[in-house]
Amino acid sequence: MKRYPFVVASLGVAVLLMSFLLKSPPVKVYLIGDSTVADYSMEKDYMEKKYPITGWGQVFQPFLSSDSLPKLRKLIKGDSAIVIDKAKGGRSTKTFFNEGRWKEVMDSLNKNDLVLIQFGHNDGAKDRPERYVDIPGYKDYLRMYVKDTRAKGAIPVLLTPVARNSPWKEGKLFNSHTDYPQAVKDVAKELNVKMIDLNELSAKFFTKKGKDFSARNYFMNLDSGKYVAYPKGQKDNTHFQPEGAREVARIVYNALKKL
Repeated sequence: MKRYPFVVASLGVAVLLMSFLLKSPPVKVYLIGDSTVADYSMEKDYMEKKYPITGWGQVFQPFLSSDSLPKLRKLIKGDSAIVIDKAKGGRSTKTFFNEGRWKEVMDSLNKNDLVLIQFGHNDGAKDRPERYVDIPGYKDYLRMYVKDTRAKGAIPVLLTPVARNSPWKEGKLFNSHTDYPQAVKDVAKELNVKMIDLNELSAKFFTKKGKDFSARNYFMNLDSGKYVAYPKGQKDNTHFQPEGAREVARIVYNALKKL
């Protein structure tokens, strides 16, 4: 009789141990893309040399907390998720592949992982031939990323390129990426891929906030002397300050819930 408490305690420990051992590993959420997605905090001397520039992927992990994941259960089949941000500044669909960055993702990609694919800011740079990819080529690279992801049993999600803070007309922000957002939509329809029209969603958000407010609070338009890394200030309507990155990350998370 005196052994019962010990037996019960031992069974409790065993149950806890089994639940720990049987718990599924985190679903990996890979982000591939350009500077608007990248995690700058991983770079050396970030606070002194780069801050406050922030990619939306850099602040995406908090949106995949244990409280948020149930709302993404159709996409993320697990109890936890970890963001692996492989995006890099200046990359197009072509250079991301040619530099071996896609191979790094493929080598560790597992079944049911998620791959969010957002390019387009650099693909249209005709003055940078190492980056430039025309629309047919852009579509081919997107098809490759989608098919490779599916071949590993993982889930691809295409994103149109996030909006810049230009051009504005009569109080409305318009598309600055020419035909690249439509190319993403075409590939998504062709291959029946889940897609987020981040270009449209972010443009609507910034339009609601207004040109000047967005420039000052969300994009890298900085006053001189405010940040160590930018003593002369900065005028940049492509890259985000932390608050802008968080708002875009929120847009992506809310769009994922609807897929």
